[in-house]
Amino acid sequence: MIKVLYTGSFDPITKGHMNIVKQASQLFDGVVIAVLQNKSKKNSFFTIDERYEIIKELYKDSKNIEVIKGKEDDLAFKLALDNNCKMILRGLRGLSDYDLEVQNMQANKEISNGLVNTVFLMADCEYQFISSTKVRDIFSYNLDISRYVDEKVEKKMKIKRGIL
Repeated sequence: MIKVLYTGSFDPITKGHMNIVKQASQLFDGVVIAVLQNKSKKNSFFTIDERYEIIKELYKDSKNIEVIKGKEDDLAFKLALDNNCKMILRGLRGLSDYDLEVQNMQANKEISNGLVNTVFLMADCEYQFISSTKVRDIFSYNLDISRYVDEKVEKKMKIKRGIL
C-alpha cells in the first residue's frame, strides 16, 4: 500500500488543494492530509482546529483520504514516517513554487535518510492561480469566492465573518 502525505495550512482549503487531493487519491492507495500551523503566518483566518474540522467534513465519505492535525513543531518527513507514507505530496502552481519545493524535497529526503521522497502534482488549469491568501484577500472585500472554494468552506467563512 502506497500512501502519500499532503501537508499545508489550508487557510482555507481551496478548490486547487482539493484538485490535488483528488488526483493523488486516484494515483495512490491513500492520501493523508496533514493540517498544520504555518509559524510565519501570525493572522490565520481559521484556527487549526476549525481547518481540521472543515477538511474532515469535506472528506468524511472518502475511503482512501485521512485527515490529521499536526502539532506546531511537526516536520513533514517525520509526519510522513509516522503515518506510513513513503512520499510527501506538494502541489505546484508555477515556477515560483518549484524552486522552494525542490529545496524542501532535497532536505526532506536527506534528513529522512532517503526514506521519504516528494512527488509534485499540478492542479488543473482553472485552479493553478488560486491560493489561500488570494481567497482571503478577495473575501475581505466581500466579493464572491465560490469559484475558489467549496460551498461548505464558503459558508464556514461567512459564518466566521458574521455574514450568515
